[in-house]
Amino acid sequence: MKQLVRLLMRDSLVQNAAVLYGVQISRKLAPLVIVPYLARTLGPAGWGMVAFAQSLGEFLVLVIEFGFNLSATREIARNRESKEACSEIVAGVVGAQVILALTAGAAAVILSRWIPLLCDNPKLLAAGLLYAVAQGFTPLWFFQGLERLHLAAGLEISGKLMGMGAILWLVRSPEDGWVALMVQGLAPALSTAAGIILAYRAFPFRWPSWYLVRDAVRLGWRMFVFRSGESLYGVGNAFVLGLFTTPTLVGYFASAEKISKAVYGLLNPIREALYPRLSHMVSNSPEKAARLARIGAIVTGAGGVVLGGAIFGFAPLLVYLLMGPGFAPAVTVLRILALLPPLLAITHSVGLQWLLPHGRDSEVNRIILSAGALNLALAVILAPHFAHLGMAWAVVCAEAFVCFSMVRAVARSRARFRDPVLAVS
Repeated sequence: MKQLVRLLMRDSLVQNAAVLYGVQISRKLAPLVIVPYLARTLGPAGWGMVAFAQSLGEFLVLVIEFGFNLSATREIARNRESKEACSEIVAGVVGAQVILALTAGAAAVILSRWIPLLCDNPKLLAAGLLYAVAQGFTPLWFFQGLERLHLAAGLEISGKLMGMGAILWLVRSPEDGWVALMVQGLAPALSTAAGIILAYRAFPFRWPSWYLVRDAVRLGWRMFVFRSGESLYGVGNAFVLGLFTTPTLVGYFASAEKISKAVYGLLNPIREALYPRLSHMVSNSPEKAARLARIGAIVTGAGGVVLGGAIFGFAPLLVYLLMGPGFAPAVTVLRILALLPPLLAITHSVGLQWLLPHGRDSEVNRIILSAGALNLALAVILAPHFAHLGMAWAVVCAEAFVCFSMVRAVARSRARFRDPVLAVS
């Protein structure tokens, strides 16, 4: 047993998963302090306003990130032995993100004139833009592709700690919602800048050129389509709900959504550690990649079921402890969203950890875009009549569609998961 433990500790995949779990612990510990404080300080309406603006920021993050967290991670993983190739990838991605950030920011400012919650709160809009730029430029794709996550983890943890301290110091009343969102942008902005500098120091510096930017966009656009479709039922729900109802009801939904995502996030390190390894292995050792994919599916699938059951059973306690008694209506929403962890676990482990490393981007995009359209259609139908509860069911139905479609796609793919080489030895 001791020898097995020593072997596991030396394995780079296990080390990367452990580092990512350190990041996840920081991501969970900070909200355990920040979320209860903001919920009680801002109240349901103030919290709903922040969630609405942050949801808009997440849309912009998707534009700036442009799927590079998947496409660039995969390209770095495949070309990690070539400094010249990695240098070109970094230059192209950073150049593309600068152009995307300027375009997305200008579009958001123009569109905000027709959105009352943003038009009447320019400070909140500015904070959302800063949040989007800081999060969108995060160079985690670079460190993931190289499977060198220690520095990225250290930078993110430092940013989380600085942000937590600043929020506790500066946010004092319901009028300080924009300050809370501004701080959530400033802290990661510092760690993002440091990460980009480290990325450029790791390989020869190259200025972004038109053809490098073009290649980065060409490689990333399919993942951008995937992430955009995913955003319609993943990160933009509070924003969509805010177009039909009051900030208070947005606050109830956003509270339950954040708790559900935080709990499922406990499985993210496994997924994030497996993706670059599988992307590298599928072209060099297909049989080992298949075996690793099945192990990942078993672990994350079981974890998703356990986490979903825990959310449903402890929903009243979680809402009371994290949000306070003023958020009691969020309990029902949270119990509906308890279906998400098992669905997401299957989607990511069976579908995304197998289809994307094998380059089946188009098939994944079709599924995600269909789910995004389904979620948006259900939201338009259900949210005006059932508010936060209708939005929750729209999200669950969309994710169930994705889960079923991903499993069906893999099952039809030459019966990969029934192949003898997948047997766990």
